[in-house]
Amino acid sequence: MEEKKFDPYQFVGFVLIAIIMTWMLMNQQPVEEVVGEAVVAEEITTTPVETRLSDSIQQLQLQASYGSFADLVVPKENSTVSLENEVLSFEFSTKGGQMTNSYLKGYTNYLDQPLNLVKENQYINFSFTTLDGRTLNTADLNFTPELSTANGAEVLVLKAALRSGQWIAFRYVLSKDDFMVDFSIRSEGMQRVINQNILQTLQWELTALRNSRSIEYENRYTELTYGYEGEKVNELSISGDDEEEVADVQWLGYKQHFFNSILIPAQSFDTVAITSESIEVKEGEEQKFTKKYSTLVPLKSTGELAYAFKWYFGPSEYAMLAKYELGIEKSINFGWGIFGWINKSIFIPLFNFLSSFLPFGIAIIVMTIIVRLTMSPVTYKSYVSQIKMKVLKPEVEEITKKHKDDAVKRQQETMALYNKAGANPMTSGCLPALLQLPVFYALFSFFPVAFALRQKSFLWADDLSSYDSVYELPFNIPFYGDHISLFPILASIAIFFYTMMTAGQQQAPQQPGMPNMKVIMYLMPLMMLFFFNNYASGLSLYYFVSNVLTIVLMLVIKNFVISEDKIFTQIEENKKKPKKSGGFTSRLQKAMEEAEKQQKSKGKR
Repeated sequence: MEEKKFDPYQFVGFVLIAIIMTWMLMNQQPVEEVVGEAVVAEEITTTPVETRLSDSIQQLQLQASYGSFADLVVPKENSTVSLENEVLSFEFSTKGGQMTNSYLKGYTNYLDQPLNLVKENQYINFSFTTLDGRTLNTADLNFTPELSTANGAEVLVLKAALRSGQWIAFRYVLSKDDFMVDFSIRSEGMQRVINQNILQTLQWELTALRNSRSIEYENRYTELTYGYEGEKVNELSISGDDEEEVADVQWLGYKQHFFNSILIPAQSFDTVAITSESIEVKEGEEQKFTKKYSTLVPLKSTGELAYAFKWYFGPSEYAMLAKYELGIEKSINFGWGIFGWINKSIFIPLFNFLSSFLPFGIAIIVMTIIVRLTMSPVTYKSYVSQIKMKVLKPEVEEITKKHKDDAVKRQQETMALYNKAGANPMTSGCLPALLQLPVFYALFSFFPVAFALRQKSFLWADDLSSYDSVYELPFNIPFYGDHISLFPILASIAIFFYTMMTAGQQQAPQQPGMPNMKVIMYLMPLMMLFFFNNYASGLSLYYFVSNVLTIVLMLVIKNFVISEDKIFTQIEENKKKPKKSGGFTSRLQKAMEEAEKQQKSKGKR
């Protein structure tokens, strides 16, 4: 059996191992420092192997994806930089150069909180392809900020430098007292990196923040609008999702009812893909957003990034937008055709003039009086015609009984009676309504988008651009809401009394098979009550005052201007006069006689 001998190498090995183990244990123990009476333990600063391995893998991934740009996208501590003037305040992130906050000074939302158009809800990115086939996004790059002043304007440059002589920069210029920002993106030395044969893209996304008390009402006027092909203007659907591809786009507006974010390129976009997604909204403070907008613009590559824009963040106020002379005031929908023309040419100047020296509620009342007095000749003509119909009603009923089985003969004799008496059924109903329709619809379009009414109070209404709740219901009534607005109730009562005054003067009894017009007329006040409960109280105030004035005018006309006895005498005199061959009633009667002759001739065959 071999004898075990002392091995010096083994002994030295054990000693070295013991020394190493002792050194490691000592270095893993907290080192205590005595500061006065306090004992502070120094934390371990060694990096675990797993963390180093993860960092290495991430670095390899970034190198594979971004190549020489890898250093620009390595996660770094994010910081923000501010840019502001007297009316606007912005915050930008150094990560991606993103605008993270856009705050409008002097404005608040329905909760009396600062009004933001951007609050971590916007994303903007320029994407381009490199010569080696990589896709790079500016939203992934780390930018270095630089603030300065030039010609009285605040200037912010966010620059991402690749290496000496190669960089990408965002530049924002904000003038004093201006809601418009000059925005540009430039690069230098990138022609050796960017593939000019592949289109670059601009992506702009925004989720519209809620700013009004009634989110459902606000959502009706929150929409993506755009100007294209010269002076044309269009918008995506306000209800549901919608998307379009548009050519020759001059500007894009992400409208949030009374406020707007509008991007205006220095040169029109050739094509733009736009999307509007409707977010399901329900009344309640927990609802924060209304719609999500998205724009994707393909841009021709020249080897360098060189694009200039103007970017508006501010109120959707017609005069304020019009002063830029860029056509962006057309993003406010005052109605199409003649209705928009009436608003822009008449009602906007008139209301601005009245509200310049009157409280806004009083200005609405005065404007309503002016409108009703202007339309009073139509009201007078209509009421006189209604009185004539009322006087002739017994004779019309006799004709109806006499020819109850012959509709053609009944209509012929009725028209002959009207023609002989000098009465026109058109002027008692349809024609006056048609003449007043442009004014009615123009004002219906004007009040909901009148920025001047926002947060202006009158009587119990604390905001004429929103509903005037006088009682909050503990439950929600379908199509009505969870509150009671008083102005719509008053307007409905006024419409009801007006209906009662005019319903008794219908020119003919109910015809078989025809809808009961009296029932429809009495339903109008109820429909008004439900439909306008969530609408702008300024609009309900207008309809209330308008209908009260119409009732007053009719009473004045009835009691002091015209007399039923005089109208009856006039009708009797007209009956004695020779029958006129012209006029609408006469032409209608002749047309009916011709129709009867043709019907009889067909029956003989």
